[in-house]
Amino acid sequence: MTKTDIDMLSRKSILSIVLLIFIAIQVNAQQLPQYSNYMLNNFAMNPAVAGTTSYFEGISNNRYQWVGLTDAPRTYILTAQGPTKSLNMGLGGSIYTDIVGPTRRIGMSFSYAYQIRVAEKVKVSLGLSGGVVQFSVDGSQIALRDPSDIVITNGLQSVIAPDFGAGIYAYSTDHKWYVGASVPQMFQSKINFVNISTSSLSTLARHYYFTTGYKYKLNSDFVLEPSACIQYANPTPITFNLGLRAIYHDKIWIGTMYRYLDAVSAMFGYKFQENISFAYSYDFTTSNIRRYSSGTHELMIGIKFHKVVPKAEPIVIITN
Repeated sequence: MTKTDIDMLSRKSILSIVLLIFIAIQVNAQQLPQYSNYMLNNFAMNPAVAGTTSYFEGISNNRYQWVGLTDAPRTYILTAQGPTKSLNMGLGGSIYTDIVGPTRRIGMSFSYAYQIRVAEKVKVSLGLSGGVVQFSVDGSQIALRDPSDIVITNGLQSVIAPDFGAGIYAYSTDHKWYVGASVPQMFQSKINFVNISTSSLSTLARHYYFTTGYKYKLNSDFVLEPSACIQYANPTPITFNLGLRAIYHDKIWIGTMYRYLDAVSAMFGYKFQENISFAYSYDFTTSNIRRYSSGTHELMIGIKFHKVVPKAEPIVIITN
């Protein structure tokens, strides 16, 4: 075996180890993707957001992370949510896929929320979600030093697990502010990729989200909206996202977002004919990955497709 062959084998072994470590992280810790445009689709993180507006809305988020890096993450999610005619309940659902190298996560979920008025202009929404998630690993994309290793085979392996979550969301009825907390993957279902006698310790990791935002009216033209999203999944560190948008006539906006020890984003958006909105963000990576990546792109498209008219109160006529 030549020195070139040895170097090539070493590089393949290192790549295999890195990929396996990344898979382990995905399976045991930070499994759910992150979004730079988190403030535009809170429902993707919190089922209690369903029905908190007077219309049904569908939103598509498409994220291409660390462009230029081989096998970098790609995330696609489509959500839809809206209220019932009584305007005190909400329904919603989502379908999504998250691809990282040889691994893929596909899932779908349905949500129900109930809103309670606690003050004249304040409501609290309680939400639950339930669905299924499929994890798969394509062993043919992984180069192993020992082809007989039982940890990963050359074929496609997948497992399906139930997925449940819960959330709470407090907001003003004029939508000036909101505060939310949610727990996706609450029950930590087990994930077994390999059929061997020992049981797998891999599970759906319980995540914790906290989101908040406030709209300050600067003048008749501009509104300033600071926001924050905090995410945690044991044993990974807490992730902080701080955002700021300047909105002009509720039509055009520009903004920025800072993710602690990871990236700074530049964002802009546009609303067309009151019911179609577009948003784009570009992440400037600040971690060491910037040496290998040209950044992250994220595109969002939203459509408001059905405004719900409140159910009319019965009219009682009293005659003598």
